[in-house]
Amino acid sequence: MTTTFKKRQKEMKRMEKARMKAERRVQKKSDPNAGSGPEMATHNEAFHVVLPGDASDVELGLDTRESKS
Repeated sequence: MTTTFKKRQKEMKRMEKARMKAERRVQKKSDPNAGSGPEMATHNEAFHVVLPGDASDVELGLDTRESKS
């Protein structure tokens, strides 16, 4: 009779695994970005070139122009 018990345990384990997989699938569909890596920069953010003396440098307090003191 041990084989019947083993079969039942195996079947229960299989059913539990299938249930967990279905739950993960539903969770992924409801939140597609969950579990993904870090958010990627847009092309403009990644390749924005800041030139010395650019107006955006002055706004950020990064003025690279020499002061005329």
